[in-house]
Amino acid sequence: MRHASVLLVALAFGACDCNESADTESSTATTPPEPAPEPLRVLEPPEVNMDKVFLGRRLYHDPILSGDGTISCATCHSLDHGGAEPRRSSNGIRGQVGPINSPTVLNAHFNFVQFWDGRAATLQEQAGGPVENPLEMGTTFPEAIARVQTDAWYVERFASIYGGESPITKENITDAIAEYERYLVTPSPFDAYLAGNQDAISEQARRGHATFKEVGCASCHMGVNVGGTMYQKMGLIANYFEQRGGELTDADMGRFNVTRNEADRHFFKVPTLRNVTRTAPYFHDGSVEDLGQAVRIMGRVQLGRELTDAQVTDILAFFESLNGELPEHARLPEAETPPSRATAPAEGAAPAEGGAPAEGAEAAPTAG
Repeated sequence: MRHASVLLVALAFGACDCNESADTESSTATTPPEPAPEPLRVLEPPEVNMDKVFLGRRLYHDPILSGDGTISCATCHSLDHGGAEPRRSSNGIRGQVGPINSPTVLNAHFNFVQFWDGRAATLQEQAGGPVENPLEMGTTFPEAIARVQTDAWYVERFASIYGGESPITKENITDAIAEYERYLVTPSPFDAYLAGNQDAISEQARRGHATFKEVGCASCHMGVNVGGTMYQKMGLIANYFEQRGGELTDADMGRFNVTRNEADRHFFKVPTLRNVTRTAPYFHDGSVEDLGQAVRIMGRVQLGRELTDAQVTDILAFFESLNGELPEHARLPEAETPPSRATAPAEGAAPAEGGAPAEGAEAAPTAG
């Protein structure tokens, strides 16, 4: 009976109006599917107060904010290295070495939170963290403010911009640094491509962009910053830390160190991929020097895919199209270079032993 029913249904469909069927097929054939929405967005520089930018620029490059006068923001976030550092983890005062790799400061304005573990909600909050971190600048804001007040250039600028009887404050110092960091945005050829200029990037970069979306990278690396919009588990599909090897560190715990919620263990802010070809080494632990290897690892542990050589090569070409130029006034003019701030080491202070990066506790977090 089941076969008979199928036959009756087939005959019933066969008995329909042939012209109606042809019209339906024609209509279906000529209606293309809706294209998937583009997950990436054009970068548009924010409006900034240039007086604050110029003040923040000097503070950013001045070791006056560190306890021994040797470390500045630029030590770990170098404009010559894509706003990041060419080391596995950050250096601090007295030769100390932190537990985590510093993410790029370029385009950080577009991140939904700051630091790998998201412990700072804003750029201004982030700017204040390293100053009082014992592994980084190792001072207090009252001490830093007292030093800034001895510099006539700063005294004049703070008074002019912020006014009041005592304009050199923690709030104003971090506000100026954050304004400078908001200025550090890098529109790229890919932005011109998204805006409609098909010739702005190479054919290979266009293939890489398509591959990037097809294999699933854009499920996390999305938006204006090609990242920086969410937290994600490091090793979503396969165990990253087993594949990496070595002991787990407190820094490997990620967002868990902030929330103490077990569900947040190994979760990190998804990093931006803008200027990524300039910011090696990669990942929160700085464990990978080669970007192609980093792409393969991410394909394996985040997407459950073994990417082909052709896919990786095309994705790398797409990454090159995400490189942008620094804004005109990003670099500190030679005439504004601060004098040496180095002081004698405190009695009993000793540098960290050895030259290898320390793997320490996120309880004393560094630039990450």
